[in-house]
Amino acid sequence: MAEQRRDPRDDRSGRDGTRGDGGDRTAPTPGGPTGVHATDPVAGDLGVRHAEDAGERLAAAWDELVATARRTVADGLVVGTSGNVSVRVGDTVLVTPSGVPYDRLTPADLVAVALDGRRVRGALPPTSELPMHLAVYRTTDARAVVHTHAVHATAVSTLVHDLPLIHYMSGALGGPVRVAPYATYGTEELAENMLRALAGRSACLLRNHGTVAHGATLDQAYDRTAQLEWMCRVWLTASSVPGLAPSLLTPAQLAEATRRLADYGRPREEDRDPRQG
Repeated sequence: MAEQRRDPRDDRSGRDGTRGDGGDRTAPTPGGPTGVHATDPVAGDLGVRHAEDAGERLAAAWDELVATARRTVADGLVVGTSGNVSVRVGDTVLVTPSGVPYDRLTPADLVAVALDGRRVRGALPPTSELPMHLAVYRTTDARAVVHTHAVHATAVSTLVHDLPLIHYMSGALGGPVRVAPYATYGTEELAENMLRALAGRSACLLRNHGTVAHGATLDQAYDRTAQLEWMCRVWLTASSVPGLAPSLLTPAQLAEATRRLADYGRPREEDRDPRQG
């Protein structure tokens, strides 16, 4: 979803631990720009040293998240503050805040929530698409989620129920990429539609909206997003030639490619060094 363009950091509400809409939030305890809360599940009651270690892990994950978010803009997958990125660290989810341009994000803007959606660090409101991100983490072993409004993928989402089998890299995403039915952004209905489309898949399209991809790392979630956008572009390009229709893979051809992709990058048995056992 395209977040609000006004930078919420220009609004003093929220910096004192309260929400601008009047809702209550746990006030942060002193101790740094990330605002460690008394109920922080990362720090817990493990002691100061463990709390510092947890803070360092979150800070490093935040840096990687911000770099990934900025990459979505640089590569044309996102315009302005549309789209959002998250990464899971233990039972805490770092997520891009609502309405802040990615090039303006700093370490002080770190936003973290628990798996039930409670904000546990930071003062800025999390992305409006938080229900989608949390739904992925609650139902899969994913550690990162990337959501974009990529042009070609969004266009394809308005035309078909599944991305036609234009390329064997669909196998790298688990099979034919489904299109989740439309629902209003930021709603549980959209999150539920997305989960059904993601069953057995690592990416899907959202009708009249964009893409969602997850992975074990931010790099993997991003790469899957970029791959999906590329396949959508290929299909649209091939389909635009007058009088011709693109050839598509058969389910059997995709299954064979998927099988081979499962071993992609792994050393073959005959290539193994016998000295390594």
